[in-house]
Amino acid sequence: MISPWVTHSAAGVSVRRDGVRDIVRSLPEETPIALVFDGTTAAVMMATPDDIADFALGFALTEGFISAPSDVAEFEIVPHEQGIEARFWLKGERAEAVKARRRNMLGPVGCGLCGIDSLEQAIRSLPVLAQGQSAISQCDVARATDALCAHQPLHDLTRAVHAAGFMRPGGQIALAREDVGRHNALDKLIGAMAHQGIDPREGAIVLTSRVSVEMVQKTVIAGCPVLIAVSAPTAHALRLAERAGLALAAFARDGRFDVYSHAKRIQTGACNAA
Repeated sequence: MISPWVTHSAAGVSVRRDGVRDIVRSLPEETPIALVFDGTTAAVMMATPDDIADFALGFALTEGFISAPSDVAEFEIVPHEQGIEARFWLKGERAEAVKARRRNMLGPVGCGLCGIDSLEQAIRSLPVLAQGQSAISQCDVARATDALCAHQPLHDLTRAVHAAGFMRPGGQIALAREDVGRHNALDKLIGAMAHQGIDPREGAIVLTSRVSVEMVQKTVIAGCPVLIAVSAPTAHALRLAERAGLALAAFARDGRFDVYSHAKRIQTGACNAA
């Protein structure tokens, strides 16, 4: 169910070849979300104002502010007239580590790297995922984005948001999150998985967007071995996926997909993907 504060009804005029008519459209809200660690704002992202706790935890994990939910001593969400603060209070060693990497990421929703302090931070060193075939099959990959469509109520209403979902072996979407920003949707998903104790190694992440550098980074840091997207990867995103051991499937739609890295992670012969 979509929360009432997530959308806004806007009046307009629809112009078609057969004439003009008045319309009312539902538009997704876009709100500044400040990620605050031990009293200092580390990032401000424009995001859909829903699933804030999932977004904050996923962001903190994938951006390296914490390594596990247990690093958090306290957490609170504080609404303001201008936006929302997601406040973390970290335990000792993590609090000291965060002081060394202050960031300011105020920027448009299309940018997952806005405001970074150096070029080195943009292309981070990634862990290498453990070798071995995942339990995801060709058939699962082929139907992944179609399966995700059933978990996109905000997109169905507004046609203006992205989604990220976690698919288990067998093709079931176990969890999904939506946001105006593709990287925000992924952070929300990863945070929700952490909150619910879902192991990212046991399935695949599915995206409604292209695959940029930050989408590969976040997926690998989360520990998921397979990334499936409806659109294309960038060249550098593919290079990162190859180095990190991530299976990257793109153009996954209508029962078809292309695999660009670590195809052996996907089980073959399970069905005809064509």
